[in-house]
Amino acid sequence: MKVTRLYSGEDGHSHFEDLSFDLKKAKVSLSAPKTIILSEVEAGHEYSWHNAERKQWVVTLSGEIQLEIGNGERRRFGPGDLLLAEDTTGHGHVTTVVSTQPWRCMYLPTD
Repeated sequence: MKVTRLYSGEDGHSHFEDLSFDLKKAKVSLSAPKTIILSEVEAGHEYSWHNAERKQWVVTLSGEIQLEIGNGERRRFGPGDLLLAEDTTGHGHVTTVVSTQPWRCMYLPTD
């Protein structure tokens, strides 16, 4: 299973880190969140530079987004992709809904 971690580096910028888990060989345990937030954002919408509100899992249910970080790197996330958003400080990132349909996602805040 692949996961992308978005975190704030010591340089004050957001960075991507690729993580992977072999669920057949390793047990991965996550605490159940106290809150689940479901969201729908219209196609074409862009959130200019911002930080994650809190450390949270972001699960894309439908549609597709593109995240851009300070060094210009861009990554796309579609249905079933897992993002661990931890860039709560620093310069942040830009989120753009790049699909022709709304982006539907689930936020799972974590401690």
